[in-house]
Amino acid sequence: MPRSRLILVLGDQLTPDLTSLAEGDPDRDRVVMAEVREEAEYVPHHRKKMVFLFAAMRHFAARLRRRGWTVDYYELDRGLGDLCEALRRSAEGREIAEVLITEPGEYRLREAMKRRWPQSLGLSVRLLEDRRFLCSLDAFRDWAAGRKQLRMEFFYRDMRRRTGLLMEPDGEPVGGRWNFDADNRKRFDGKHRLPGPPRFEPDATTRQVLEQVAEHYPDRFGDLEPFWFAVTASQAEEALAHFLDQALPHFGDYQDAMTEGDDFLFHSLLSLYINAGLLDPLQVCEAAERCYQQGRAPLNAVEGFIRQILGWREYVRGIYWLMMPDYEEENRLDSHADLPWFYWSGETDMRCVAEAVRATREHAYAHHIQRLMVTGNLALLLGVDVKQIHEWYLAVYADAYEWVELPNTLGMVMHADGGYLGSKPYAASGKYIQRMSDYCAGCAYKVSSAEEDNSCPFNSLYWHFIQRHRRRFEKHPRMSRVYKNWDRMDGDKRRAILARADALLKHPEDL
Repeated sequence: MPRSRLILVLGDQLTPDLTSLAEGDPDRDRVVMAEVREEAEYVPHHRKKMVFLFAAMRHFAARLRRRGWTVDYYELDRGLGDLCEALRRSAEGREIAEVLITEPGEYRLREAMKRRWPQSLGLSVRLLEDRRFLCSLDAFRDWAAGRKQLRMEFFYRDMRRRTGLLMEPDGEPVGGRWNFDADNRKRFDGKHRLPGPPRFEPDATTRQVLEQVAEHYPDRFGDLEPFWFAVTASQAEEALAHFLDQALPHFGDYQDAMTEGDDFLFHSLLSLYINAGLLDPLQVCEAAERCYQQGRAPLNAVEGFIRQILGWREYVRGIYWLMMPDYEEENRLDSHADLPWFYWSGETDMRCVAEAVRATREHAYAHHIQRLMVTGNLALLLGVDVKQIHEWYLAVYADAYEWVELPNTLGMVMHADGGYLGSKPYAASGKYIQRMSDYCAGCAYKVSSAEEDNSCPFNSLYWHFIQRHRRRFEKHPRMSRVYKNWDRMDGDKRRAILARADALLKHPEDL
């Protein structure tokens, strides 16, 4: 009889047709799943993020058992240090032929699997392609080959052609345009009911995880209660249906808006379910496309939603694997300031930042504009150390895995790659936040001023950023007007703005 194999399933691979499972034989092979200290602690993950993943893993293990698989599941209370130890435990006393693993989404883990695990286990470790993505890594490399700039927009168009999503039979995009982003920048006017995400009551399995995470990580960042995330594929499907029916029709108009009193607006919160494997990205895109075809949602909303998945999600994964490991060390703007403590505490007089951190603490979630243009923009303007802000984003958001988070943080937020991912830095003054939110009305700082003691910190820090990086950006075609505006300012006003920024940079903890 052939020897059995061990199939390691990771916490973000909760998909029954995983390549490793497809190659395995439930009558002979064993699945190994484990909640281990190394994965829980290499950054201080939000406690709600850990509960989501551990609960979803336990439910998925039960699903596999119902399908006839033998599953060795090691819960947090078993105290295992790392995944290799879990495999070693499962191999003890058995004749094991090899270990099968669908490729992980983090470079550090893949390197450990390839270079250290075979010797440590005394077994062959075979990595299989992760086919849950819409663009294979080989296909992305082929697309990138020979291009001077890897712009997401052109990748997205190729993906539209490849999948046929929102395409006419003649090869033209539905509606005559590839991108409706210009239509998706409205400030929320309060005229539409905000549906909020669906909330799922924790069952006995999830409640047990809540208790264990509370016991093992009592002081870790993040609220545990209330916990209402979907933790099964069927619940995730309910969340998708709710979004398509209740939120997608207005998602496009208000996808960049922020409002005090509601943390979700019309956002889907489906990224954590897609990234963990509970939802299939192509099926999600096809379901959104059907809403447009059936007249249930406008084109700007559907196109904007599909672009986030088909375009941006696939693009940043390709960038990550194309550029690692050197990409992680990029810091072209020489950013080395410490991350202010209020990123963890929320104790700041900046209303927009306090609201973003509060939402993050409560939900392990904040939408993309809060991440990019509030907490991210501030980190950029303060010159926060790239690795510190990278680890913060990776830790605090339930949908964050390094393959998706690192390019977003290093490239989009911090412009640390010199424009490889984004053509210009996403630096902005407080006027952007005032335009897209109602935060400024209740803020202790004055958004209309840049040089006064109570002026919005974003304003003076923005101009300081522009001035200190002048040599790098002055001739940039998308930024030359900014420098002309700066140079036209009265000299005394410019000096006062820079003095205000210098004081803030010296004591950012006082913001």
